Amino acid sequence: MNISRLRCETPPESLWKAPSHNRLSESTAHCKADRSKVKMILTLCTACAAPLPDEPDDAVRCAACETRYCSDRCLRYHAHRGGHDDECEEIANGGGAEQHHANKKYEEAVADAVEECAEDTEGQTCFICMDGEAEEGLVRGCSCRGASGFAHVSCLAEQAKILVAEAEERELDDDAFNARWLRWYTCRLCEQKYHGDVKCALGWACWKTYVGRPEADWARRVAMSVLGNGLDAVGHNSDALVVQEAELAMLRRIGGSENDILATQNNIANTYQSLGQSEQALQLKQNVYSGMLELKGEESRNTILAANNYANGLLTLERYAEAKSLLRKMIPLARRVLGESDALNFRMRKIFAITLYEPPDATRGDLREAVAELEDLEPTARRMLGGAHPLVVAIERNLDESRETFYARGLP
Repeated sequence: MNISRLRCETPPESLWKAPSHNRLSESTAHCKADRSKVKMILTLCTACAAPLPDEPDDAVRCAACETRYCSDRCLRYHAHRGGHDDECEEIANGGGAEQHHANKKYEEAVADAVEECAEDTEGQTCFICMDGEAEEGLVRGCSCRGASGFAHVSCLAEQAKILVAEAEERELDDDAFNARWLRWYTCRLCEQKYHGDVKCALGWACWKTYVGRPEADWARRVAMSVLGNGLDAVGHNSDALVVQEAELAMLRRIGGSENDILATQNNIANTYQSLGQSEQALQLKQNVYSGMLELKGEESRNTILAANNYANGLLTLERYAEAKSLLRKMIPLARRVLGESDALNFRMRKIFAITLYEPPDATRGDLREAVAELEDLEPTARRMLGGAHPLVVAIERNLDESRETFYARGLP
């Protein structure tokens, strides 16, 4: 079945992400090369790291493996002195520069995820292959507790790949297809999203699985979002921005839907905020929220998420009154549409509490309301997501801060 079209009007949630619970995340260096006749995620010359042309056909490339360079001089230099001749055949046999890069980054990300989870996974068994002695270490980056949820990243990726392939072969409807796609970033046991290094590793697994498909292919397009969100999850914000901007350029080039363009702009805005470009982020978030209101109406999940992100942008710039006003309107709607136990509802309530206790002129009533809000929220979020989840850790930190502020002002 050809799935180059969008499967449904509203894309899977991998296209949308809420901003990081930290105000500012550490940035990293940009990625390095590119490949083929479509713009991918490698956007700098392999030899000198200069920006490559926006149009892929305008760049110089290796005839064998299609690694791109900014000039013939860089191509010749890298071939003879930079070591490219030694690895050109390997890159070509591996599917070209972009596929080769994705494979290498996947292996690095898996190693990072295994190391990060090592303390919790010792002596455990993969719930998919049931092999606890495999060379690849185990991970668990979801909300499972006890002995549940431990797995190899390769098993999680293979599970998702098989489910999506079956959906394509059987031509399942949009809902069934999207439910299977969720396995690229959601645990099938606890039904919560992966986070941190595990999310990043699965992002690279998803991208390396579909990068070789045509540019307009649906799975390849959404895989870019999964990768961008995975990079964001570990604070690789500069790298995430490279992916997201490439995705936006691709969507505009092939005539992507307004919904998908807004989704990608949403992710770019959050990355701008993580990189400290708060004013630019806020303007884009406001545009996305207005666009989603017009396109989907206020009861759409994507509109609610856009409102959350806009409020977070206002908070970052200390525009507390505006953020508070928006959230007082949206939180009751989110509770009704999403339910009390939805993680997005938790995020909105967390931001709302900060708008109450952080302003220097917060009133006694504001401080009491903030503490009460977070005291009510923390056990619910802990029960649903587990104490190790980054959002729960952030809520606990906010609760401590709100209490300290409350008592520092001599309030009983």
